[in-house]
Amino acid sequence: MKINRRHLASRSAGFSLAELMVVIVIIGLLATVVVPNVVSKLGTASISKAKADITALDGAVESFQMDNASRLPESLEILVEKDEFGASYLKQTVVPRDPWGNEYIFEPDGNGDSGYLIWTYGADGSQGGEGKNMDFNNQMIRNGEV
Repeated sequence: MKINRRHLASRSAGFSLAELMVVIVIIGLLATVVVPNVVSKLGTASISKAKADITALDGAVESFQMDNASRLPESLEILVEKDEFGASYLKQTVVPRDPWGNEYIFEPDGNGDSGYLIWTYGADGSQGGEGKNMDFNNQMIRNGEV
């Protein structure tokens, strides 16, 4: 009896419908567990990034003050301008934006202990709010309120 090898190879190639259904069910179960956890962490990550940005901006303003007889910069843009030696107070070429695409607010005459405040209004971009919409500044970060 002659066996057609081509015929055997084509019958055993691929996956059955049952195997595909099992894989799809497993992927669906994983997605229902993983996706909500990932989405909730995105909000937390955005707040952490904003805190890191504000801390970096705060440090750059302090460095500017030390180099300029305690004078505050007029704006955050001064921190990215190169001096005569090609150095700037921030490594970036532009002032970073908060994770939600808004500019950080700099108040040189703020009520903070340092004489200035650096704000973000959170995800909603307007005053007030809680959670990802929470407003916070460098003084709140320093005091551990955020």
